[in-house]
Amino acid sequence: MWGLVPLFWPLLKPAGAMEILAHRMVWSLAFVVVALVVVRRWAWAGELLRQPRRLALIVVAAAVITVNWGVYIWAVNSGHVVEASLGYFINPLVTIAMGVLILKERLRPVQWAAVGTGAASVLVLTIGYGQPPWISLCLAFSFATYGLVKKKVNLGGIESLAAETAVQFLPALAYLLWLGAHGGATFASEGAGHSLLLASTGVVTALPLVCFGAAAIRVPLSTLGLLQYLAPVFQFLLGVVYFHESMPAERWAGFALVWLALSLLTWDGLRSARRAAQVRAGLRAPGSVLPDDHSAGGGTPSRVVAGQAPAVDSTPDPALARDTALAPDPAAAPGPALAPEPGLAPGAASAPAPGRGPAGAAPLDSGAVEA
Repeated sequence: MWGLVPLFWPLLKPAGAMEILAHRMVWSLAFVVVALVVVRRWAWAGELLRQPRRLALIVVAAAVITVNWGVYIWAVNSGHVVEASLGYFINPLVTIAMGVLILKERLRPVQWAAVGTGAASVLVLTIGYGQPPWISLCLAFSFATYGLVKKKVNLGGIESLAAETAVQFLPALAYLLWLGAHGGATFASEGAGHSLLLASTGVVTALPLVCFGAAAIRVPLSTLGLLQYLAPVFQFLLGVVYFHESMPAERWAGFALVWLALSLLTWDGLRSARRAAQVRAGLRAPGSVLPDDHSAGGGTPSRVVAGQAPAVDSTPDPALARDTALAPDPAAAPGPALAPEPGLAPGAASAPAPGRGPAGAAPLDSGAVEA
């Protein structure tokens, strides 16, 4: 669903990006409130109100996702779908960089190679565009920051979306009233169909989140992480094939480097998850050597001796730490929740932390709300 959202925003014209954004905030809150009433999940609200630090983080998350949503809507309706898709392609790389710079995490060599390749892609695209790909960078950094904050809040996807849109509601409503008073609103002037489309922005925001949450408890996390790459892939294809945006050679080269970086992260993440599963399950036969996730850094493999439990290195795996630290809490929402659309981010309905994407970086939050 998130991958097809670029087809929806142009339907809302002649409304501008700011008006669409304001309606998205207002109607998203209406939708999630109805959903919470149906499932009778309100206990979290009282607990949240008694915790000022978490409330402050909710405000930060609401501010950051507002920037993400606004830039994404403007980019799509201004003919920059391909550049917007790039933002969600490089988001895992930005998430990893934040883990190193902010959380002081350590990376494996393959992850360093992926981050370096991603940086090279931005340089190539900067040369191709004649300026840095600001739209892509803004979307990537805002969504990565959103995922980091949501991880700290540790609130379910739907609950998180409700809290964030509650923060956004009054400013958004005030803007719509001001816009209407000055004759700039299109909600009541473009017909009933247009009004219904603007109201449906709440469904477009929350429904993918709910579906992601449902899938998160039925699909292996590694598979879920891989599937989350479909959103920017579909957006890219729509930009090139449907919207006919130009793709000069230097842009293809930049995207190729990004895809190479993501391939490295995916391979490394799947390999690390497989090794961790083997160690936890004790699947190695007696006398065999257990792979050590730290072997890339010079660690010594452990040998399994018949009749003895395998010796497992108790040193925390920085890669696994990063996956759980930066990813939006999947358990809380569909993810992404708002995954992901790239923007909804996907905190989505309760899904496993969108934390572990195949790339070893946090996937679009099960509790994240994509653009």
